[in-house]
Amino acid sequence: MNKIQQNLSGKGLKIGIVQARFTNEIGSAMVDVAHKKLLELGVADEDITLATVAGALEVPLTIQNMAASEQFDAFIAFGAVIRGETYHFELVANESGAALTRVGLDFNIPIANAILTTENDEQAHARITEKATDAALVAVEMANLLRTCAEL
Repeated sequence: MNKIQQNLSGKGLKIGIVQARFTNEIGSAMVDVAHKKLLELGVADEDITLATVAGALEVPLTIQNMAASEQFDAFIAFGAVIRGETYHFELVANESGAALTRVGLDFNIPIANAILTTENDEQAHARITEKATDAALVAVEMANLLRTCAEL
């Protein structure tokens, strides 16, 4: 059996990050954590592009347009959708997640969805480091995996 090995080398990869500003303190902290992790994995600073948008619903459209440029190997989506008193939480959480999946499949490009969906600010803050680190790892691993698959 041929086994594709995990590859966490970011050398030569171009990563796009899109951050929702609505919960800017959380999203900005996530960007900082992921940026450091991407650099540790070998992604060159000049190969990381950050775009910010108003909220979680604008993230997929921005990634779709960045993906259309064919200049990126993977994307990371950051933001936080925090439950309020209305149904809006479910709408934003569900639609942004589904749209990110659709963009990834349509463009055959990995998107690490790290848009947090939490009950409150405290839960979001508690997840910043773990989710941002995981998103950086996923983006690099999946970009390398798809490159390997294309060479089979």
